[in-house]
Amino acid sequence: MTAHFVKNNRSRYKDHLLCEAQGLDALRAALHANAIEVPAVIQVDELTLTLPFIRATQCTLTQWTMLGEGLAAMHARPYSRFGFQADNYIGLNRQPNGFNTSWGDFFLRQRLEYQVGLITERQLQRQFSDRLRQHAVRLREYLDSGASQPSLLHGDLWNGNVLCSEDDRVWLIDPAVYYGDAEADLAMTEMFGGFPAEFYQAYRACRPEPPFWALKKQIYNLYHYLNHLNIFGNGYLSGCEAGFAALEMI
Repeated sequence: MTAHFVKNNRSRYKDHLLCEAQGLDALRAALHANAIEVPAVIQVDELTLTLPFIRATQCTLTQWTMLGEGLAAMHARPYSRFGFQADNYIGLNRQPNGFNTSWGDFFLRQRLEYQVGLITERQLQRQFSDRLRQHAVRLREYLDSGASQPSLLHGDLWNGNVLCSEDDRVWLIDPAVYYGDAEADLAMTEMFGGFPAEFYQAYRACRPEPPFWALKKQIYNLYHYLNHLNIFGNGYLSGCEAGFAALEMI
């Protein structure tokens, strides 16, 4: 009998698991005939999401190489607009989407401005909002100039959302998908210690590192630091400050 993994909805949003299932389906479609696997949705409703059980083990360097090559191939597939057809979730927070032909405008409004608006400490919220407004025009121009095409992003690509199985396959789970600059996925891989060098070597062999990468990844990770600030508290404030400092350098 095939083992199943049942995930319960512990968020305050009734459609949280339905959105996760939609993201898994989008990834599976984009990764068709790719080396990366995505678990198929067996059943989903407002309360539970049922997936195949993955017997996870430590990833080998070969599997990290497979992930780098597969992710680069997924990112190379072009789409017409930035955003996504429905809102979804990043961790425990809603992730607003919609479509936009400007990557800079989408990232400013639907990512940074939205997260800043969630900050409950009023003085900090005003401070960050003022800093965003001050650099909004330049940020739009900077991001638009560096985003060649919309790519499907996993959206929450850190170590915990990569699984390797004993049969030498590598899996992506818990997505927060949308169409954006592929480098936003790469930026998040570096937030919590990074992936092994073999992953980056394989990815960059297909998609070379862009100019000013050290600056760009701080801007993209500002979104995730703001999200973590809003979920977990001020332990992530220094990461937010680093991201705003990067904005001031463009």
